[in-house]
Amino acid sequence: MADSTFDVVSKVDKQEVANALNQAQKEIAQRYDFKGVGAEIDFSGETILMKANAEERVKAVLDVFESKLIKRGISLKSLEAGEPFASGKEYRIEASIKEGISQEHAKKISKLIRDEAPKSVKAQIQGDELRVSSKSRDDLQSTIALLKGYEDVDLQFVNFR
Repeated sequence: MADSTFDVVSKVDKQEVANALNQAQKEIAQRYDFKGVGAEIDFSGETILMKANAEERVKAVLDVFESKLIKRGISLKSLEAGEPFASGKEYRIEASIKEGISQEHAKKISKLIRDEAPKSVKAQIQGDELRVSSKSRDDLQSTIALLKGYEDVDLQFVNFR
């Protein structure tokens, strides 16, 4: 019998991020507490730039964006937001969306599988994803249950065969 496999990936739906950003822009434009504080949020290339004239207002803009991401089903583990910093008369926060599993996290996940998962399960790093294989589908399902508790990266499990 052939080995059963699945891939561990970390992907984000870019369209859902754009939708969340558009919803956040609309809410910021309409909310009373953002009137006159120069609050805005924009997508510039790969980074999301939030601006306001006070540190707590720019944090509130980030909070609105995070709530829109949650409503759209995007994990906040994928959002990498920096600290507010002053830029002239305004405060800014730069954020980005993380995709793929970094080499360091892939090694940690692989080690976790070697240490905690059933002995028949093998993990192999393939670029920014992991291929997990075993002869037993039950062992693979218990490995998925183990990896769902991994805190550092938003993981999805695809190509279960």
